Amino acid sequence: MSFEKLLEQAKSGDKNAQEEIFRMYRPLLIKNAMEQNRFEEDLYQELSATLLNCIRKFRI
Repeated sequence: MSFEKLLEQAKSGDKNAQEEIFRMYRPLLIKNAMEQNRFEEDLYQELSATLLNCIRKFRI
């Protein structure tokens, strides 16, 4: 399935599609949640919430 179709499904509320996109971007979220070589859980949660919010608002 193309990313565009996956994104369309995620935008329409398909939880499986949202989870798939989240899995795709999880390594990047983890990388960006590191501060001084320490994993910051709060930052990870904020980044995760931002990603899900962006999925809902993204224009195709």
